[in-house]
Amino acid sequence: MRIALLDSGIGLLAAAAETRRLRPDAHLVLSGDPAHMPWGPLDPARITERALACARSAVAERPDALIVACNTASVHALPALRAELEPALPVIGTVPAIKPAAAAGGPFAVWATPATTGSAYQRGLLAEFADGAPATEVPCHGLAGAVEAADAAAVSAAIKAATELTPPDTTTVVLGCTHYELVADEIGRELTALTGRRVTLHGSAAAVAAQALRRIGAQPAPSAPPTGTLTVLANGRRVPLPDAARRYAQGRSLLTAAPAPELR
Repeated sequence: MRIALLDSGIGLLAAAAETRRLRPDAHLVLSGDPAHMPWGPLDPARITERALACARSAVAERPDALIVACNTASVHALPALRAELEPALPVIGTVPAIKPAAAAGGPFAVWATPATTGSAYQRGLLAEFADGAPATEVPCHGLAGAVEAADAAAVSAAIKAATELTPPDTTTVVLGCTHYELVADEIGRELTALTGRRVTLHGSAAAVAAQALRRIGAQPAPSAPPTGTLTVLANGRRVPLPDAARRYAQGRSLLTAAPAPELR
């Protein structure tokens, strides 16, 4: 079983680590675009172009499924990716976990990039899934970039700034960017300090990984032998896992995998 994931940078680590947890025998292909990241400021056509380039590099590794492990790419490029690759290759997008957050019933917040906050896409999700629960959209200025650079001081400052924009009665926070899941523990600590109680965080990695397995008819097997390999692609070239990725638990969890041999 071979599962590919794409993103401009290391935001795909959360879904990759969850896929590895569910299937230690799965061969993972991580396809990134460091030459053109971040994708957020790009116009939709350019985002689609870059996501397709990453996907085509990943497809050369013959995956059984492709996870679009990026909220921005899922918003703008998912239709084009599916039009080109499906039905031969299942394509799984990433959607903020607004529905389960709203199901908790209390006030919740959606942390997202400034470009996504207030967008028609996010407002549409809130209208469809919030089910009347009070919701606050919180723009997280600089957080994704700080996570990408593994800049601990910048990450801390960005989290504090987003926390200050989060109402103190918030009970649940949706992590609306895949990068944010890499620093979920620090986000949780700051929110606890704000509210005086534990705030539930909802990411998308677990649901996305599980959906990828369902699409290819595979069952979770966390006790499977850890025989899965790892292929990392940067603009189509095989590279080691970036140093920044190794700064996060999700990245380190992938280091036990052997590099995959090149396919012929």
